[in-house]
Amino acid sequence: MISEFQDLSDKIDQLAEMTQALRRENAQLRQANSALVIENMSYQRKLSEAAGRVEALLEKIPALDGDAEQEEQPENEDAR
Repeated sequence: MISEFQDLSDKIDQLAEMTQALRRENAQLRQANSALVIENMSYQRKLSEAAGRVEALLEKIPALDGDAEQEEQPENEDAR
Protein backbone atom coordinates (compact mmCIF):
# COMPACT_ATOMS: atom_id res chain seq x y z
CA MET A 1 0.00 0.00 0.00
CA ILE A 2 2.89 2.34 0.72
CA SER A 3 4.23 1.72 -2.78
CA GLU A 4 0.83 2.70 -4.19
CA PHE A 5 0.97 5.97 -2.27
CA GLN A 6 4.50 6.52 -3.50
CA ASP A 7 3.40 5.90 -7.11
CA LEU A 8 0.51 8.31 -6.64
CA SER A 9 2.86 10.89 -5.13
CA ASP A 10 5.26 10.48 -8.05
CA LYS A 11 2.43 10.95 -10.54
CA ILE A 12 1.24 14.07 -8.70
CA ASP A 13 4.78 15.47 -8.80
CA GLN A 14 5.00 14.69 -12.50
CA LEU A 15 1.64 16.37 -13.09
CA ALA A 16 2.79 19.45 -11.16
CA GLU A 17 5.98 19.65 -13.25
CA MET A 18 4.00 19.30 -16.48
CA THR A 19 1.60 22.01 -15.30
CA GLN A 20 4.46 24.41 -14.63
CA ALA A 21 6.04 23.63 -17.99
CA LEU A 22 2.74 24.28 -19.75
CA ARG A 23 2.29 27.56 -17.86
CA ARG A 24 5.76 28.69 -18.96
CA GLU A 25 5.01 27.68 -22.55
CA ASN A 26 1.66 29.47 -22.39
CA ALA A 27 3.36 32.66 -21.17
CA GLN A 28 5.89 32.45 -24.01
CA LEU A 29 3.11 31.90 -26.54
CA ARG A 30 1.20 34.90 -25.19
CA GLN A 31 4.30 37.07 -25.59
CA ALA A 32 4.87 35.80 -29.12
CA ASN A 33 1.22 36.40 -29.94
CA SER A 34 1.42 39.97 -28.64
CA ALA A 35 4.49 40.62 -30.76
CA LEU A 36 2.76 39.20 -33.84
CA VAL A 37 -0.35 41.32 -33.22
CA ILE A 38 1.81 44.45 -33.08
CA GLU A 39 3.65 43.38 -36.23
CA ASN A 40 0.35 42.68 -37.99
CA MET A 41 -1.00 46.11 -37.05
CA SER A 42 2.14 47.69 -38.46
CA TYR A 43 1.76 45.79 -41.74
CA GLN A 44 -1.92 46.74 -41.96
CA ARG A 45 -1.02 50.41 -41.47
CA LYS A 46 1.69 50.20 -44.15
CA LEU A 47 -0.71 48.45 -46.52
CA SER A 48 -3.34 51.12 -45.96
CA GLU A 49 -0.80 53.87 -46.60
CA ALA A 50 0.39 52.14 -49.78
CA ALA A 51 -3.20 51.74 -50.98
CA GLY A 52 -3.75 55.46 -50.41
CA ARG A 53 -0.64 56.31 -52.42
CA VAL A 54 -1.72 53.99 -55.26
CA GLU A 55 -5.17 55.59 -55.33
CA ALA A 56 -3.60 59.06 -55.45
CA LEU A 57 -1.36 57.99 -58.33
CA LEU A 58 -4.29 56.45 -60.21
CA GLU A 59 -6.21 59.72 -59.93
CA LYS A 60 -3.29 61.55 -61.55
CA ILE A 61 -3.18 59.21 -64.56
CA PRO A 62 -5.18 60.65 -67.45
CA ALA A 63 -8.11 58.61 -68.74
CA LEU A 64 -7.47 56.41 -71.78
CA ASP A 65 -8.88 57.65 -75.10
CA GLY A 66 -11.17 54.62 -75.33
CA ASP A 67 -12.66 55.44 -71.95
CA ALA A 68 -13.19 59.06 -72.89
CA GLU A 69 -14.99 58.09 -76.12
CA GLN A 70 -17.27 55.68 -74.28
CA GLU A 71 -18.21 58.39 -71.83
CA GLU A 72 -19.05 60.82 -74.63
CA GLN A 73 -21.18 58.41 -76.68
CA PRO A 74 -24.26 58.43 -74.42
CA GLU A 75 -24.28 62.23 -74.50
CA ASN A 76 -24.07 62.27 -78.31
CA GLU A 77 -26.87 59.73 -78.62
CA ASP A 78 -29.14 61.83 -76.42
CA ALA A 79 -28.44 64.92 -78.51
CA ARG A 80 -29.62 63.21 -81.70
